[in-house]
Amino acid sequence: MELHKIPMDIGWYLTGFADGEGSFNVSFRQRNDYKIPWKISLCFNVSQKDPVVLFLYKKYLGCGTMRQRKDGVWYYEVNNYSQIVSKVIPFFQTFSFRSAYKKKNFSKFLKIANLIKENKHLSYDGIKEILSIRSDMNDGGKRKFSDEVILNTLKNPQRLHAEFPKGK
Repeated sequence: MELHKIPMDIGWYLTGFADGEGSFNVSFRQRNDYKIPWKISLCFNVSQKDPVVLFLYKKYLGCGTMRQRKDGVWYYEVNNYSQIVSKVIPFFQTFSFRSAYKKKNFSKFLKIANLIKENKHLSYDGIKEILSIRSDMNDGGKRKFSDEVILNTLKNPQRLHAEFPKGK
């Protein structure tokens, strides 16, 4: 993505749209094939009934996926770490948010991206720091696994499998 090629009116429009409708998320996914039992994923997404604006994100960011949910709502998301770092973050650093709420969430998202870049997500203390940073992102958001469960499984990886049997 070449930021200088994005028309200013389009860049600011997309940022304004994301300011109201976009979301930056940090999720923990259970993984048995990782050295630690968690994969930490960063995601930027926007959903809307009319896909026209979402196609603009795909076109100008040059990444991400589009899909339509069963209820007819379209969903655009970028969850590939290298695309988050090379395209999404630079875009929103160039075309910055206006609302304090979205600025705060984006700042926390950026901190977590940097911790992952520094491989801090591969240690107990790093994961603890990531959990602390994300704790109030998106007003707490929906979490499949509590921070306590995540941290406890790092201390005792077998506990995860005891509490969450495969297939459930």
